[in-house]
Amino acid sequence: MTSTEAAASDLQDHAALWSMGEVRASDVVRAACDALVAGLDSPGLRILAACTRTEAVYDVHEVLPGALEELGLTFYPVGSDAGKEAAVRALARRVLVGELSRREFTFRIHQHHGHDLALTERLAELDDEYDTLEYGDRTEAQIDAEVTAEARHLAAHPQVSTEPTDNLG
Repeated sequence: MTSTEAAASDLQDHAALWSMGEVRASDVVRAACDALVAGLDSPGLRILAACTRTEAVYDVHEVLPGALEELGLTFYPVGSDAGKEAAVRALARRVLVGELSRREFTFRIHQHHGHDLALTERLAELDDEYDTLEYGDRTEAQIDAEVTAEARHLAAHPQVSTEPTDNLG
């Protein structure tokens, strides 16, 4: 993957995570700055990257959809099923590169989606298993291995939008 492809993927992940409440608006601005440095460029991306931390809180929701569209990326409307799935896949990639622990991954998934999202049902069950380690017959290492396998499966799945983007205007 080239640096521009990696930057686009990272920006896409940050956008999905932001729309699901997993990261702050300032994190999206940082990803936009990184994308510019990596060689991506568009008017909307420049506007997004120029936001201060304070401005980001107010402006990201207005600027992000257009910036992503200009780059051929997908904006997932807040609360959308496709956005939830994209955010789960982004978190899975973070687990695989060591930015997020397996335990924290299952906890976040369980906290945000419970047992309601089919894509993450097994991860919610694994979070329950972490909570009952002292009573169960599995070790933490066994659960960790299964979480890693689930993360690999999720991260390898192609990102396909099943919903149209919402340009908010």
